[in-house]
Amino acid sequence: MQTMAIQIHDDYVNDFMSYVNNHSDSITITKDKNLEYDPYFYERQKELHSIRADIKSGKMEMLSETQYEKEIEQFFLELEK
Repeated sequence: MQTMAIQIHDDYVNDFMSYVNNHSDSITITKDKNLEYDPYFYERQKELHSIRADIKSGKMEMLSETQYEKEIEQFFLELEK
């Protein structure tokens, strides 16, 4: 079995649902709450997991709040120059 996300033009929804109903033994439709709230949920989740793995492996440094504030302050000072 495969899971897919499908976008359907509003004017084709009835035809699509008719097709699905005629093939209901092979097709199951479920709504994904994550995609209702954020259409890019899974892309963002994948990116966050990648960042987290990079931090754990040492490939990327995670700044403390204090370090972050210092770097942001320095960034804005450089922008003002």
